[in-house]
Amino acid sequence: MRVAILSDIHGNSLALDAVLADIEAQGGVDQFWLLGDYVALGPDPVGVLARLDKLPYTTFIRGNTDRYVAHDERPFPLKETVLEKPELLDRYVELNSGFAWAKGAVTAVNKLNWLAELPLEHRVTLLNGTRVLCVHAAPGTDDGDGFKPGMDEAQMVEQLAGCDAEIVFVGHTHLRMKEQVGDTLLINLGSVSNPVGDDLRAKYVILTSDETSTTISPRFVDYDHQAVIDQLETIGHPSAAFISQFMRGEM
Repeated sequence: MRVAILSDIHGNSLALDAVLADIEAQGGVDQFWLLGDYVALGPDPVGVLARLDKLPYTTFIRGNTDRYVAHDERPFPLKETVLEKPELLDRYVELNSGFAWAKGAVTAVNKLNWLAELPLEHRVTLLNGTRVLCVHAAPGTDDGDGFKPGMDEAQMVEQLAGCDAEIVFVGHTHLRMKEQVGDTLLINLGSVSNPVGDDLRAKYVILTSDETSTTISPRFVDYDHQAVIDQLETIGHPSAAFISQFMRGEM
């Protein structure tokens, strides 16, 4: 069994196309596991959903931004925070406008209910008996601090407590990591889009498993970040300035 595991596409069909081409170049996969944050914030949520619809043998879970879009929730800064700190008003307006724009796009192609009904997690037992948990941020949640390189081990142990899995795949922070935490192998996929840090490539993993072994191969795929910025500006995306910072490696 070969599985491509992706997270944090964020409405970027150019990055997704590059990843899908890389998967084909690696010989293809039997299944796709997708760990959330599909449509916001990025220039082409409809294009992303159309591509995902065509993939065979897919499993989807939700990310925090999917919940924001589907249920009109929002990330920091909240309105109450802006009232106390007016200097955050521009960011508040830009993010709220971006999520509203994404909701309109998703609604126009009748995908809002699908987004709203995505499950929190995916569990599977591999052919060799290894128990795997896929979740967007951490076991039991699609949001919060998530997992980042250099985290305190006690914090990782606390977040993984009771996960009941030998391997846990997450995304959310856009920072790739691989850490053995007690009996659990924690793997943060990184992100397909909106990179954080110096490495701007799209990131995902291919899991290969049979009756005796499991291998996890990280993949790094380059794509045209300036083309994404141009796309944002051409369509007049309300969060273009914010998203472009990711594309330029400024986040």
